Amino acid sequence: MAIIAAVIANLAIAVIKFAAAAITGSSAMISEGIHSLVDTGNGGLLLHGLKESSRPADADHPFGHGKALYFWTLVVAVSIFGIGGGMSLYEGISHIRHVAPETVLGNPAANYIVLGIATIIEAWSLSVAIKEFRKVKGKAGGWDYIKSTKDPSTYTVVLEDTAALIGLLFAFLGVFFGHLLDNPYLDGVASIMIGLLLMAVAFILGFETKGLLLGEGVDAQTLADIRKRVESDPAVNKATDILTMYVGPEALLINLGVNFKNGVTAEQTYEAIRRIESDIRGEYPEATRVYIETESLPVRPLPG
Repeated sequence: MAIIAAVIANLAIAVIKFAAAAITGSSAMISEGIHSLVDTGNGGLLLHGLKESSRPADADHPFGHGKALYFWTLVVAVSIFGIGGGMSLYEGISHIRHVAPETVLGNPAANYIVLGIATIIEAWSLSVAIKEFRKVKGKAGGWDYIKSTKDPSTYTVVLEDTAALIGLLFAFLGVFFGHLLDNPYLDGVASIMIGLLLMAVAFILGFETKGLLLGEGVDAQTLADIRKRVESDPAVNKATDILTMYVGPEALLINLGVNFKNGVTAEQTYEAIRRIESDIRGEYPEATRVYIETESLPVRPLPG
């Protein structure tokens, strides 16, 4: 819902921003139009990533297509950085370099009207995104959830819409103070600020997605809990290597090395494996694949 709302809002806003930019020639409004157009495309990429990640496993992708969402989120980050941020920086620098000091600024009324309409639409889109975000994060803090979640779609829209509202503020300040101080350069400065803002958002998205794309595992607390659950089984001596990796937002791969106690029979080992798998999946339903490797106790050397 949050992504669909953002796509609809950004497409409508992009049209009216470019219309205002054409009327007034405002550099900040051009940057804002680029921003909204990029966000519209990014919403489409996220929807595609969600659809792609939900495809079932096949012969070529035995662990499923869950990481497709991570790939497309990284593409979104690159798009925000290169297209949104880069073009806004270019537009701002170009405006500052080529505007004449004696430039007569036109009537900013169209800019103010468009900025007001865009703010209302963006605020609605952000409210939808925050509602969805609060629903999935539960009691966790916002930033803590962003760092720990394995589903980047839950916070990408929140970051984009928040950046959009801040960008609108920059555009308003650039237009307002530019006319108040009769300084045409401030419009270009606002465009540069919007570009830097988009690059900062892109950096956060790229950094958080990188770990997931490279094969991020569970956090230390979860890993310790899994080890505790394994070693609490009466047939287990100790858990050795525990390797985990998220292969999708709701798909966790766990590979366990388990050292069973002396005297445990093959049948008891099998029953213990079933208990361990059931216990882990009961607590962590996202653990779609749990592999357990049995290891024998080391042979002690004979005395003498």
